[in-house]
Amino acid sequence: MDPTQASSHTSGLPAPAPAAPAAHAAPRGVRRRAAAGPPGMADLWATIEAGRWFHALPPELGAQLKALAQPRTLAAGDWLFRRGDPPCGLYAVARGALSISGTAACGEQARTALLTLVEPPMWLGEIALFDGAERTHDAQAATACTVLHVPQAPLQAWLAAHPEHWQVLALLLTDKLRVCLMALEEHTLLPAPQRLARRLVRMAEGFDQWQPDGQGRQRWRRELDVSQEQLARMLGLSRQTTNQILQELQQAGCLQLRRGKMEVLDRQGLRDAGWPEDGSH
Repeated sequence: MDPTQASSHTSGLPAPAPAAPAAHAAPRGVRRRAAAGPPGMADLWATIEAGRWFHALPPELGAQLKALAQPRTLAAGDWLFRRGDPPCGLYAVARGALSISGTAACGEQARTALLTLVEPPMWLGEIALFDGAERTHDAQAATACTVLHVPQAPLQAWLAAHPEHWQVLALLLTDKLRVCLMALEEHTLLPAPQRLARRLVRMAEGFDQWQPDGQGRQRWRRELDVSQEQLARMLGLSRQTTNQILQELQQAGCLQLRRGKMEVLDRQGLRDAGWPEDGSH
């Protein structure tokens, strides 16, 4: 029964004759709620498809990942998986950010290292897809986020029938290995100000994970959702040293510090601070 009719019968009044306006009003309300609600699968996949790795996938593999994937929403602080958990598949970050960390005992205390933040359109979980071993690190929602989950068993079953696609999936591993080796080298050789500036540039440019636009221009973000504490932990620096470097970059007009965020004001200036020899990377 229509809600307007229920109300009229309860009051003893006849139902209003022109019922058509009420019928038209409901869809408008539904549309308004949908527009204000969470993004649909099409919107989530639009973000992932703009990523460099997914954009270059063979159509057959891309279609299979989309067919298997299911969205999962996490509140800030929720765990996606923990170190030692059994493998559960691949994840693509479509909204928000995940922190990847590891905890080790140090005497009677435990110390946690924040390795990186995983943001759109990045993928994670491929190590356990290849070796079938337990998770190597903790993945936790740093902010409210939405991921697309491709379960392990059906993906492996499909790959067993289509083994030619394993090499493309391996590119997720090789890309991260390159980043890790670069970070190890910079940690050993470069002073803290250069390392910090480079990390901010790479975060602004999405670690080169976005597909360039039609004019070949690289996509980048002006606002970085990272706090000074998170940045210090990722780089292995003290909070005091990190704040001093950031204050100098702010005075140079490269960025603006905000509560829990940083706004990049001069992208080239920030790059020059990270690569003072030639400004390239």
